[in-house]
Amino acid sequence: MLGRSRAWAVALLAAVFVAGGAGGWALARHRPGGGGPSRGSPDAIAAYLARRLDLTPVQQDSVRAVFTRHHAEMQTIWGAVRPRLDSLRAAVRTEVNAQLTPDQQARYARLLADLEHQREEQRGRRDTTTSKQGQH
Repeated sequence: MLGRSRAWAVALLAAVFVAGGAGGWALARHRPGGGGPSRGSPDAIAAYLARRLDLTPVQQDSVRAVFTRHHAEMQTIWGAVRPRLDSLRAAVRTEVNAQLTPDQQARYARLLADLEHQREEQRGRRDTTTSKQGQH
């Protein structure tokens, strides 16, 4: 009984971790907006913050300068971390999958596919929105 409870606890913890990682990834993808500059660029981040925080033009320029100053280092760190995160996410999914019945495995695969589809739809809506914003 204790072994089964422990397995469920581990499975729940892994599922929460995967969901948190997916949520964090999705938020990171949605955070920078902007109409025109590439997503995650200092210009896009400054434009996004200007809209969300009602920055004055001077504040926006200062914020852009901060992100410009640190952009290369942030890209380097993300480039090193992302493959590790992707690898860990795959390992967690494999371990969670091993805890599930065949029916649950099929449902889990559909759940992950649905989450990816939702991310793609949101990315498409955001790209459409940013294209329209860039036309102003």
